[in-house]
Amino acid sequence: MQVTLILSAVSLAILAVTMYVVVLLIKALRKYIRSEPVRKEKAESARSLGEVLKKRRTACKMTQEFVAETLGVSRQAVSKWESGVSHS
Repeated sequence: MQVTLILSAVSLAILAVTMYVVVLLIKALRKYIRSEPVRKEKAESARSLGEVLKKRRTACKMTQEFVAETLGVSRQAVSKWESGVSHS
């Protein structure tokens, strides 16, 4: 009888933990789904930062190749930064 009581207590504890994890997962998913405006804002920031980078580069009469070589990255990386495509 004590073994049955212990097993049902353990089962109840496992069920409670599982339900708690499910609730946390649902909360995290809801937060992620609602974060779309934040992602759009980040994309817009990336575009505007890229525009600033390009303006400064061209104002200083630097090529993408020169900037890339100076920073130790590829020319394509600089191009992506300026166009706002790269998010890393």
